[in-house]
Amino acid sequence: MLNFRPLLFILGLFLSMLTAFMLIPLLLAVFNAEETVGSFMLSALVTGISASLCLHNGQSKTINLNIRDMFLLTSLTWLIVSLFAAMPFTLYHGIGYTDAFFETMSGITTTGSTVLSGLDTMDHSILIWRSLLQWLGGIGFIVMAVAILPFLNVGGMRLFRTESSDWSDKAVPRTQSMAKYLFFIYILLTVACCVAYHLAGMTWFQAINHAMTTLSTGGYSTSDSSMAAFSHSAHWVGVFFMAAGGLPLLMFVHTIQQRDLRIWNDAQVKGFLFFLTFVSCSIGFWLWQTRDIELLDALRLSSFNVVSVVTTTGYGLTDYGAWGAFANIAFMFLMFVGSCSGSTSGGIKIFRFQIAGAIMREQLKQQCHANGIFRERYNNRIISEDIVRSLITFVLLFVIVIVGLSVILVLTGLDPMTSFTGAITAVTNVGPGLGPIIGPAGNFSTLPDVAKWALSLGMLLGRLEILTVAVLFHPSFWKY
Repeated sequence: MLNFRPLLFILGLFLSMLTAFMLIPLLLAVFNAEETVGSFMLSALVTGISASLCLHNGQSKTINLNIRDMFLLTSLTWLIVSLFAAMPFTLYHGIGYTDAFFETMSGITTTGSTVLSGLDTMDHSILIWRSLLQWLGGIGFIVMAVAILPFLNVGGMRLFRTESSDWSDKAVPRTQSMAKYLFFIYILLTVACCVAYHLAGMTWFQAINHAMTTLSTGGYSTSDSSMAAFSHSAHWVGVFFMAAGGLPLLMFVHTIQQRDLRIWNDAQVKGFLFFLTFVSCSIGFWLWQTRDIELLDALRLSSFNVVSVVTTTGYGLTDYGAWGAFANIAFMFLMFVGSCSGSTSGGIKIFRFQIAGAIMREQLKQQCHANGIFRERYNNRIISEDIVRSLITFVLLFVIVIVGLSVILVLTGLDPMTSFTGAITAVTNVGPGLGPIIGPAGNFSTLPDVAKWALSLGMLLGRLEILTVAVLFHPSFWKY
């Protein structure tokens, strides 16, 4: 049976936190005498009242959540927080609620697709709110990926199950402790990224915004030109910290706690870093040979764009769609990849490709030795049958959602390239698609409202690893 009172109480806590963060752009708007003062004031008031009602009506002596509660809570949190967080945008002049919700969902899922333009002259309070949404969404997903998804066995995530993934009464203090460590490392990396961006030529305001959207692998910028508006050294800073955002944050925690770098001897970390290096160098050398670009510039352009897409950050630097057919095919594949589990990135994730490779090796051995018994391992853990089933289900649903979204977008009148890459970039939380409309040089403002709502759903599905939301639509979930 679903425990609605604890769910209501926890949602109230999240809305309270959202109210507190709304005060940051409100104070900035007051300081700069911006038009958004009323927007943020009213939004904070409505959100705060709603949080108080949820907390009052959800009070109970104990909070006991079962597995069905966790599935429902995970989806409801992202959806309801997005509904309230969209208010400052919709109260801001010229933005309808469809665009406001799309921008918010894109922000809080760290997708980075945008419907806004004129960012260079936009009120600072709106710009900082966009960045805060991505920064909060990034740390929120990390905690969920470390503590909740392994417990729910979503998409093969049980391989990363730790003590904090055991949702018993005894595990709650461990989970809270781990969340504090993760939050501390997240802030530390954000501050380091901010200082590095400032040293690379950004103003403090630009550096703060881009640090939040880099570590969260979100991709929102303060300029319509995105990262093309800044120095080459800022691009290399972005490459480094986007890659850091694509690594498991838990690894940083273990390194500090245990004072031992051997923890980085991890299969998915090594695979992720090798993949980024290999693909960046390959495309860089291809650009150098075929596009008459100097080698260092070619490596900078390829590294930035490859890391941006693989980590699902989605910053724009140059329209790689104009590099030709080879680049289009390469980047369309890179949209699917994603980074490491326990990072802020979306996508399929490196570990799933590695497990698929291990399963393939096992099957080939079985073909050669029909009576043999082979058990593949990943990071010294046996790949069990339930992990294989969960992974196959995830990938199958991943493809079905992309195909379904593509069909919906085509029916709204969009061309096949925009529809297909728009569906991919939403579900993988990358940001830009391919083509002249939603490519790195465009945005999503001209899409029909139906397409924006469909893509918003795709972003939510992709951020929550699809299965977390899909299970809510199964009739047995609601049977007591």
